[in-house]
Order: sequence, then structure tokens, then C-alpha cells
Amino acid sequence: MPENEETEPEPWEYSLSVPHDRRAVTVCRRTLRLVLTAHGLIRVVDTAELLATELVANAVLHTKGPVMLRVRWSAGVLRVGAWDADPEPPEPPGQLANLLDAEAGRGLALVRASADNWGWQPLSRNGRRGKYVWCELDVA
Repeated sequence: MPENEETEPEPWEYSLSVPHDRRAVTVCRRTLRLVLTAHGLIRVVDTAELLATELVANAVLHTKGPVMLRVRWSAGVLRVGAWDADPEPPEPPGQLANLLDAEAGRGLALVRASADNWGWQPLSRNGRRGKYVWCELDVA
């Protein structure tokens, strides 16, 4: 392969466990900014921060127990997700345009509107049942 031809960077993943505390949202957001900046993904930092904030805030506000932020990059796709200890599925998001004046319920609608893909899955961690809510941004 010629030296000047760019190669695809290796995939990477980070996880941050945080206590059930509203301040954890800020810790996750700032950590995410540092990780993305270190990996040269500054162009998606603002959107990724918004998405992580919504996912982690939902986990802290609507569940009990610890929360984990997971960030993974592979093949030009950034996946940001939050694990929490509640196995119940998240409430389906409404249409963002219908929620502009609502005081609650905009989080997942904002995620759906801002991300290229999103979803959730049941997930166990350290013997605890829970769920993992994630979203993806195409970075390539």
C-alpha cells in the first residue's frame, strides 16, 4: 500500500460507570468531549454531547441504580449509548415538532431526530438486568 494512502483507523471503545446522580450527566458529557477530541472527531462533538446528555439524563431521571456511558467508533460510525439497571423498554419517542412546548418527553424524540440511527436492547451487566439505549452518527 502506498505511504500516502490513508488507512482506516482501528476501532475503539470507552465505558464510563457513574453513580445514580444528576451530576453524572455533566461528567459523561465532558468525558465524551475529551475522548472525541483526542480521536480527532471534533466535528461531531456538539451533536454527540447532545445525544449523550439526553441518553444519560434519561437513565438517571427515570431509573434507579448505576448508569454507564459507552462510546464506540468503528468503520466511520460513532455509537453513543447509556446502560441503566431498569430492564423496561424506554417510552417510544413522539414527534419532536409536537413536543416543542412540552416540559418533558423530548429526550428520545431529540435523539431520533438528531442521530442517524437509534435503538435499545435488553442487556445484563455484572449480574444486573437492564437495558442499553444507543444512537449512532455516521462520521465518514
